[in-house]
Amino acid sequence: MARPGNGSDGPAGTTYDQGVSVGDPPPPIPGARLLFSLDPATAYLNHGSFGAVPIGVQRTQQRLRDEVERNPMSFFAHPGLTDRIVHTRRHLAHFLGADPDGSALLPNATAAVSLVLQSVRLKSGDEVLLTDHGYGANALAVRRQCRRDGASARTVALPLDATDAEVVSRIRGALRPGKTKLLIVDQLTSPTAKVLPVRAIADAARQHDIPVFVDAAHVPGMLPVRVDRLGADFWVGNLHKWAFAPRGTALLAVAPAWRRRIEPLVVSWEHDAGFPLSAEYQGTMDYSSWLAAPAGLFTLRTLGVEAVRRHNAALAAYGQRLVGASLGLAPTDLPDPGAAEAAMRIVPLPSGIATTQPEAHALRQQIADKLATEVAVNAWGGRGWLRLSAQIYNRPEEYENLAERLPPLLASLR
Repeated sequence: MARPGNGSDGPAGTTYDQGVSVGDPPPPIPGARLLFSLDPATAYLNHGSFGAVPIGVQRTQQRLRDEVERNPMSFFAHPGLTDRIVHTRRHLAHFLGADPDGSALLPNATAAVSLVLQSVRLKSGDEVLLTDHGYGANALAVRRQCRRDGASARTVALPLDATDAEVVSRIRGALRPGKTKLLIVDQLTSPTAKVLPVRAIADAARQHDIPVFVDAAHVPGMLPVRVDRLGADFWVGNLHKWAFAPRGTALLAVAPAWRRRIEPLVVSWEHDAGFPLSAEYQGTMDYSSWLAAPAGLFTLRTLGVEAVRRHNAALAAYGQRLVGASLGLAPTDLPDPGAAEAAMRIVPLPSGIATTQPEAHALRQQIADKLATEVAVNAWGGRGWLRLSAQIYNRPEEYENLAERLPPLLASLR
C-alpha cells in the first residue's frame, strides 16, 4: 500500500493511490512534544484512556508529595488542608462553569457514578436507564446497586449515526415516569466517540422529574462547557484526560436539590460538614493530584485553550481519514463525532475482527506489541472499532505509520 503523500489532489490535501483524499494535517504546536515524558519509541495515539501528564505538572505534584513527606502530621492535620482543597475546587469549577459550592473533587468519573447511585436510594421496582454507548464500568456499578436495592437496569439503543433529534426522541420514548429513577448518559461516549445532546436530554427528562447523571469524563479540556447551563442533576468530568491534571482528578457537580442528599462512599472527619467536603476529605488520601491540577490548567491556558482544541480535533480527523482510507473506507464511511472540537475519532474495523471485548483487548495489545502504537479498540454493536486520539504531542507521521502497517496486521488475523 502506498504511503500518503505519494499522490496529491492539490490544496485539498494528500490522496492515496486509490483516490481517497485524506486532507492535510494541522501544523504542530511548537515545542509541545517536549512538554511530556512519553517514550519516543511508542506512538501514543490513546490519550483518551489515561491521559498524559506534562512534565511541569508532574514536578508540581512531586513537590506536593515532598511537602507531605517532610512532615506528614503538619500536612494532614493542619486546618489549612481543607482550605487548599476548597481553593483548588473553586479554580477547577470556574474553568468548567460549575458552581464551586455544589461541586466536589473525586478520584474519577467512575467513583462519582457509585456515589450518586448510593445517594439516589433506589428501591424495589425502580429502574436506572442507560444507553448502549455508555462506559462499561458504569454499567457494572449500576447492576451491582440494582442487585442490592431490588431495582433493575435497562438500556436504550442509539444508532451510531443518529441525529441529535433522534437521540433525544429515543431516550424520551424509553423513559418510564414513576419507574425510571435515574438516567445516565455520556456527554462524549467512550466506545463510540459520539457527542450526545445532553442539554436537550436533560430537558426531556425534567418534564417527568427524572434526574439525569451526565458522564462527561472526556469533556474537561477537550470540549467547551458551561456545566451550570446543561440542566443536569449530576455532572462529572475527569481533568486528568484532556486538562493535563495528574491522574485521579475529577469534578462532580450536583444540582442544589440533591446536595443535602449526597452520601459519601466513605465516612471521614468532614462528614458533618456536608457536601462537598464530606465527599472530598478522606483522611490520609493522596491529595497531590488535586492540588496540582491547577498547574495542568495553567499549561493548557499558556498553550492557548482554543489553539489546542483546534489542533487536536484537526489531527484526530486527519488520523481517522488516513487509517480509514488504508482500510478501503471513504470519508462517508467514517463516523462523525458531532462536535468540531472532538479529539477522539473511531474507525470501523473489517468485518469479523475484534467483535467481542476480549478480542478487542487482544488486538489492542498486538498493535502495541507489533506496531509500537497505543490505540483503543472496542467491540460495539457487533463490530470492532479502532479509537484514535490526538493530543499536542502527536505527529502526523504516527498516524501515517499506523495506516501503512495496520492492514497487513489485520490481514494476518483472518
